Amino acid sequence: MKIWFKFIKDARIENSETIEDYSTETRTHKILNSVDEICYKFDLSKPIWLESNIDEFKRRSKTRFSSDNFVDEIEFDYMEMEVLEEDY
Repeated sequence: MKIWFKFIKDARIENSETIEDYSTETRTHKILNSVDEICYKFDLSKPIWLESNIDEFKRRSKTRFSSDNFVDEIEFDYMEMEVLEEDY
């Protein structure tokens, strides 16, 4: 599985990173582990998954985390995550 994380500020990609996980974990574990990894790498608190994030991710394999999702202040407008490649 490949997940692309983009950090958007003022409608521009400020930073981006792709996390790859080809382990035997479940899809949910891979997604949550990838979020943990990106947050550790960029020294961010872990975002809170709101119902809107869960619904959007189920429909599109993509979601955005804004300041409402983070406990700490963030230096970007939102973080978007998108599944680029699934394991089958």
